[in-house]
Amino acid sequence: MAKKKSNHLLAVFTQLITDILEKGGNAPMNYKQIAAKLNLTDPESRETILVVLKEETRKGIFIEPQKGKFQLKELKTIVTGKVSMTSDGSAFIITDDEFEEDIYIAPRKVGTALNGDKVRAYVFANRKGKRKEGEIIEILERFKMEFTGIVKVNGAFAFFIPDDRKMLRDIFIPLENLNGAEHGVKAVAKITDWPDGAKNPVGTITTVLGVQGENNTEMTAILAEYGFPLSFPDEVEKEAESIPDEITAEEIAKRRDFRDVLTFTIDPADAKDFDDAISYQVLENGNYEIGIHIADVSHYVRPDTALDAEAFNRGTSVYLVDRVIPMLPERLSNGVCSLRPNEDKLCFSAVFELDNHANVLEQWFGKTVIHSNRRFSYEEAQEVIEGNSDELKEEILKLNELAYILREKKFKQGAISFETSEVKFQLDEQGKPIGVYTKERKDAHKLIEDYMLLANRKVAEFIAKKGKGKKKYTFVYRAHDAPNEQTLMGFVQFAAQFGYKISTKSDRDIARSLNHLMADVEGKKEQNVLTHLAIRSMAKAIYTTKKSGHYGLAFDYYTHFTSPIRRSPDVMVHRLLERYLHGGTSANEEEYEKMCVHASQMEKKAADAERASVKYKQAEFLQDNIGKEFTGIISGVTEWGMFVEIEENKCEGMVRLRDIADDFYVLDEKNYCIIGQRKKKKYQLGDEVQILVKKVDLAKRQIDFKLLQ
Repeated sequence: MAKKKSNHLLAVFTQLITDILEKGGNAPMNYKQIAAKLNLTDPESRETILVVLKEETRKGIFIEPQKGKFQLKELKTIVTGKVSMTSDGSAFIITDDEFEEDIYIAPRKVGTALNGDKVRAYVFANRKGKRKEGEIIEILERFKMEFTGIVKVNGAFAFFIPDDRKMLRDIFIPLENLNGAEHGVKAVAKITDWPDGAKNPVGTITTVLGVQGENNTEMTAILAEYGFPLSFPDEVEKEAESIPDEITAEEIAKRRDFRDVLTFTIDPADAKDFDDAISYQVLENGNYEIGIHIADVSHYVRPDTALDAEAFNRGTSVYLVDRVIPMLPERLSNGVCSLRPNEDKLCFSAVFELDNHANVLEQWFGKTVIHSNRRFSYEEAQEVIEGNSDELKEEILKLNELAYILREKKFKQGAISFETSEVKFQLDEQGKPIGVYTKERKDAHKLIEDYMLLANRKVAEFIAKKGKGKKKYTFVYRAHDAPNEQTLMGFVQFAAQFGYKISTKSDRDIARSLNHLMADVEGKKEQNVLTHLAIRSMAKAIYTTKKSGHYGLAFDYYTHFTSPIRRSPDVMVHRLLERYLHGGTSANEEEYEKMCVHASQMEKKAADAERASVKYKQAEFLQDNIGKEFTGIISGVTEWGMFVEIEENKCEGMVRLRDIADDFYVLDEKNYCIIGQRKKKKYQLGDEVQILVKKVDLAKRQIDFKLLQ
């Protein structure tokens, strides 16, 4: 009988067998008795039970006290979960809610499971004081079948060495499957087979990326590693090219016309995809009409088209250090949809009447046509705010004044202000980093952010309050839960070691305390450490159809409406809003929840890819600084080392505990520090240390430091 079939039948039968043996006092039974208990008369099924029991007896799960009879050695539970591999070949199974602790899988019981796979596993009855252990018995769903790495050709055979540190098996590549790849090149390989009993899977080279170490090769490899396509399919490009530039008079007639109202965009200096514009006019009653106009992507990207399927699958645009990988083809993202100056453009808009206290007196949502009068960069708008430019001075200063009031209201309601420094690289023509700087967020950035938040919040409120209970309307919300109490208390205790007190009496007290903390640490050496730890103590924001609030922003309802060129959930929001504005019935909640889960997953992948590109550039930047000494701040501690962030350039590397020669150091996880066992010397998160750049591994995107005592 094939091993795959045996594993599947094992999963089906073993729980039933376990139940029978438990009810029968776990007395020895032969396979005929078990088959009878299960009402199985088919000889093949009875034979299958015998094979399964004998296989499991060899593994030590069942015992055979008498020939032909079987008894459960230890009672087990069968669970499903996700595999998390470790560097020694063992793994943990992460289940949704069946166990509080993860289930340990010894290397010999992992089988052919790979990191991220969804599997079915045994959980053995754990002995007192021991962690739960198990064995993987079936792979339900492969998480990843394609990997980036290096091709190694050796005469009559070839192997592929994956970059992924959690992919511990090299892939055997038959020579006929090299597809032009030569020894030493970086490529993408796909697993095609894993023969029974084989240590390594078999695969084929699908894409040759180029020479290892070249900027384009490495950035492309990061995209491939996280599953983002390297180009748009021909069908998608053809659909994009077929969309006309011209806006018909018939289409304009269906929309509210803002072309004669002052409108402008404020974006990064190098931006090409302009998602949003702001219109401004003073009304006769002295109030202000402010329009937040968002590119009408859903007008051009229609459901059930190749273009829509591709945008949904990608989920988001990806922003690497040196490039943007757009969610939509360039013709749409930088052309037809982009709100470029001096062009008529179609928008989906949220228009508000505000008084001098930034109270929203009236609101309107609907399709519009605009004509942007001016494209400001953030720097140009900041010049106006700081009094160094008079261009649209009155309008921008009033918008900024109202934005300040909106911001203050948000913080009074309990929003949390996390101001992190964004690291940017200066690159030469080959993409090599020649400098590092931090990007500062000024009033011009915050002005745009505050009006986008207003639009997102009001759109979410409008739909959430439209129907209640069974009459609620399915919608896509951006949800952010309150922090886990245990995680938050760990941060509170750590912050106290620096002299900062955080009140946890209520959500509002927590927010107020954290905001005071963020203000107090600004410019101090512990700023980055405490800010990053505070963010890590928060829950992760996700997309969902559940009516959930946004803890970090202190909004009862929140969505993403303002960036449909680069986020697929915003396109979903536009479609649902249009549907309900026209009296449509509620959309299928289950279908949209699945779409939300996918969008959240792709957002995380994009963030991971962006971080990987930063790590690579940090390693590349420090490659020319090996042997150089720097001052750094301890930014993380683990059981094998401590991470240090260089103050001067924000590059982060690791000091490995085995390389600290003056003592034997161990992790004190509770207090975020490592402690020497003999001398009791302590290195704590936030401490300033002197380091030397010891080694740089570009392939692994790793930087090793030596601690200078």
